[in-house]
Amino acid sequence: MDIEFRSARADEAPLISALAMRSKAHWGYDGDFMDAIRDELTYSPEVCASGTMVVAERSGRLLGFSRLIGAVPESRLESLFVDPPAIGTGVGRALLERALLAAQALGARSVTLEADPFAEPFYARFGAIRIGETPSASIPGRTLPHMRFDLGR
Repeated sequence: MDIEFRSARADEAPLISALAMRSKAHWGYDGDFMDAIRDELTYSPEVCASGTMVVAERSGRLLGFSRLIGAVPESRLESLFVDPPAIGTGVGRALLERALLAAQALGARSVTLEADPFAEPFYARFGAIRIGETPSASIPGRTLPHMRFDLGR
């Protein structure tokens, strides 16, 4: 797979935000839902340039991104989105594996995340376990699977 990884840049904030919205819309959410989560999926130039976000690209085309907040003993996967045409091609797996290895290199023993309910099986396939539920920051009454990867140390 000819995927290249690099740190996101500040000038990519609009592209990254648009990719996040397309990726979320892939699950069939309606317009009202997408409007409600727009702010949550809008990434500022500062966040993009913070060194916490990695983009995956092929031939200069953005395929996806992840954002890891590295901490010890527990890191946090803040986001992982794949552009719909690249879903199922290994981009998500590559981004996830890269984030888990980065957390492990920092000395983290685990990585937590709040998953979209449709993405829970993806994370579970790679070893994440559900440890609870978290209220959605954007949709009152909606809960998200709170998941954890335990890293071998």
